[in-house]
Amino acid sequence: MRDFFFNNGEQIDFQMKQVVVGLDIGGTNTAIGIVDREGNVLYEKKPQLPTPQKKENPDSRVDISDDLCDKFIALITSEIRLAVATVRQTIPDLEVMGIGIGAPYANYYDGTIGLTANLPFVTVVHLTDLIKTQLPEYNIVKVTNDANAAALGEMIYGGAIGMRNFVMITLGTGLGSGIIVNGDLVYGHDGLAGELGHVTAVPDGRQCGCGSKGHLEAYCSATGIRRTVFELLTKQNNSESPLAKVSFNDLTSRMVYDAAVQNDPIALEVFAYTGEILGRSLADTVHYLSPEAIFLFGGPVAAGELLFKPTRESMERYLLPFYRNRVKLLPSKLKAGSAAIVGASALVWKEIDKSR
Repeated sequence: MRDFFFNNGEQIDFQMKQVVVGLDIGGTNTAIGIVDREGNVLYEKKPQLPTPQKKENPDSRVDISDDLCDKFIALITSEIRLAVATVRQTIPDLEVMGIGIGAPYANYYDGTIGLTANLPFVTVVHLTDLIKTQLPEYNIVKVTNDANAAALGEMIYGGAIGMRNFVMITLGTGLGSGIIVNGDLVYGHDGLAGELGHVTAVPDGRQCGCGSKGHLEAYCSATGIRRTVFELLTKQNNSESPLAKVSFNDLTSRMVYDAAVQNDPIALEVFAYTGEILGRSLADTVHYLSPEAIFLFGGPVAAGELLFKPTRESMERYLLPFYRNRVKLLPSKLKAGSAAIVGASALVWKEIDKSR
């Protein structure tokens, strides 16, 4: 939209500042921010909002679920109003184009969040409808899972600019994936495509958080890496490793990296084992999709070549010969601190671009 104002009788063309509200609903906290077309975060809520927890509804009661959901929607819509008002104090001519949301088990087609292991809701949450009811002034309210949002963010703002076929792998508490084919996200017929974290990597292997066994997430997520550390410590009866002095809940990917830099054999084996399993699954992904690149994002990615080298070697080893050395394995170029908000905002910008 263009407005006009006059300065000493001269007409000046002024374009309003277009922004999107980015919302990332995580298992512990919910982030809210205001993002412009160039991916600059103009506002970010600090501290982040608490996400309702499973322990708040231990008996899975519907009435408690509904109450927690109502309160959560009221909280986030109130904070969105506050965020927009705050930015308008310095940018009065602000045009909010919509709200983009990244959330676990989100369905882009119907705007819902399905039943998850970490949230207290016991019925499907019609998230976009509930937000539109509270904020009817926003025509575009879209939700997708966090890995899909990250893939869009990578395509619009990150290392995949100009790419039309790539895969985004997010390594966090779980393992997510977003698949871009011919410039569009792959949602499948029901909006739920792209669950690479739940392919079977080790038949009848570790118990996954979803309840099944041997899934990739159980081995190559940040949580899976922690499990590998403690399995190796027990298997090798190793009490000398610096990792043996850390509890499971306190152990971080950074600690494993620091130990590996000091040539700790346990830490080095952890990265070798993780890379072997991840690379094997990525080879299967290449066979399905033949992407230009695969991007890795998340805490473990900070380990650099300690993770990338064994993963790349494993992937190349399992690839059919004519795929070898053709698919790039790259770290995400999204800024870790704001990636979730920026990725969520990209959902709206993509929607706007499709309508033009």
